[in-house]
Amino acid sequence: MGVVLKQSLNNTLVTYLGFGVGAINVLFLYTNFMSDEYYGLVNVVLSAAMVLMPVLAFGVPNSLIKFYSSFKDDRTTDGFLTLMLFLPVVLILPVAGLTFVAHEAIGNFLSKENPIVKEYIWPIFWIGMAMAYFEVFYAWARVRMRSVFGNFMKEIFSRVGVTLLLFLLYFDLIFVEAFIPIAVGIYLLRTLIMAVYAFSIRRPRLVFDFPKNTRNILVYSALIILGGSAAIVLLEIDKVMINQFIEIENVAYYSVAGFIAMVIAVPSRSMHQITYPLTAELLNKRDKPALAALYQRSSLTLYIVSGLLFMLILLNLDDLYKMLPEPYRSGFVIFVWLGLAKVYDALLGNNNSILYNSDYYRAILVMGFLLAVLTILFNLWLIPKYGLDGAAIASFAAFFIYNTIKLIYVKSKFGILPFTDETLKVSALLIGIGVIFYFLDFPFHPILNIALKSILISALYIGVIYRFKISEDVFGVLTKILRK
Repeated sequence: MGVVLKQSLNNTLVTYLGFGVGAINVLFLYTNFMSDEYYGLVNVVLSAAMVLMPVLAFGVPNSLIKFYSSFKDDRTTDGFLTLMLFLPVVLILPVAGLTFVAHEAIGNFLSKENPIVKEYIWPIFWIGMAMAYFEVFYAWARVRMRSVFGNFMKEIFSRVGVTLLLFLLYFDLIFVEAFIPIAVGIYLLRTLIMAVYAFSIRRPRLVFDFPKNTRNILVYSALIILGGSAAIVLLEIDKVMINQFIEIENVAYYSVAGFIAMVIAVPSRSMHQITYPLTAELLNKRDKPALAALYQRSSLTLYIVSGLLFMLILLNLDDLYKMLPEPYRSGFVIFVWLGLAKVYDALLGNNNSILYNSDYYRAILVMGFLLAVLTILFNLWLIPKYGLDGAAIASFAAFFIYNTIKLIYVKSKFGILPFTDETLKVSALLIGIGVIFYFLDFPFHPILNIALKSILISALYIGVIYRFKISEDVFGVLTKILRK
């Protein structure tokens, strides 16, 4: 866990810095500098691009990580990397052609409830393509255990760009209609910078003599489209579907609550940058004891951190919403459902890495695809009935079913579970924290209230974790911090 913990901590710092910038954008700049309608449009465009991204990537980021460590000579590796560079084009060109030919029909479908969306079909494609190739170059760096710069580009670069755009908008230096086109340029520039960095780590040598297992690679890449699409659908489709049923400004209100819940997932995202290639290496070596240890330790570490974040936000949410404009203050229920989904996701540790890099990926990809369909059906049922709360319930239900099936599947195929006795101890501690602090309110300014309550919660929680040495990894980090 040494390499994992070190890079995970670096990635966590970078990711939280990015989320800090994102929080300023989402909670204060967007909500005050941009109309609710246009903010909703920005979210629809970005979410639709995210849904499109795994299709355009053709599963290459996952294939790079799964197969890279299995090649031992330079020529075979160069042939594999050449294949990875050009494979996304196989789907990018047809999708671009379809967008050109069926532009009117696609626009009419997405703008059924909100006509403003119709003019932004091409930005959805260009951002989706930029995201797809960014992930390819990011995976190119990650297989060499170089994840921090890519994480910086992913979490900070585009958000800082958006911050600058919002200030340009506020000072009337750009019109609101120029916001999305300039944002497209930011995403394309990010991809170009990531490509330069990735190629500086390992320069591409075009070798069209592809590996002998190319057929297996292509099958895996094609199937991973289903898995990647399923994962993104579970995360992003709710915002796209809200646009299909109710006014687009509601996407903005939902996105604020969703962003707050997404903070809980930051440690998972950071740790997965390095556990993914490490898990692939352990599976290639068939080192089951080390895999089981990584599974349990990653689960416990992420559960400790994500559980604390969930309680900190939940117990301070009323004060946080007091600082937002009135229309954005109705997201308490949305946060609870989405936040619980993120905590459960963290509890599974590197479960996704095990499944996507094992020989059993076909079954789980099919399950993921079916559950993506189930997510859409849940949204079709619950959004018209319960509005934004229905979208949150649909997301939670889909995540709960999906993660439970993955948990059972790993247990049946590998005989390992992420839970230990320490998992129960952390659960009891979280419940105790919630009971103790739920009724504690301070009569000060919301910022001061949040600071005071957060300090008290964190001190008690971390103190118990450290005193009883519930996690070796967390104990080790805290010991180093205390010594310094």
